[in-house]
Amino acid sequence: MPAIGPIKRKDLIACLRALGFEPPVSGGDHQYMKGWGRKLRIPNPHTEDIGRGLLVRILRQAGIEREEWEAL
Repeated sequence: MPAIGPIKRKDLIACLRALGFEPPVSGGDHQYMKGWGRKLRIPNPHTEDIGRGLLVRILRQAGIEREEWEAL
């Protein structure tokens, strides 16, 4: 899968689903995904990609190691 770097929202969701997270559902201001006993908030759709810093924070909250992410 992609290295830790900018990624499109739809690609992030696809990768998280491949790792066992459920499809996004609405909840408040943001959508969220459930998996691994966690509830993970997903950024709202924008015209720009999700940057490296935000991706790292999302992966940390999801409990996904860098090696797991890059092995997809």
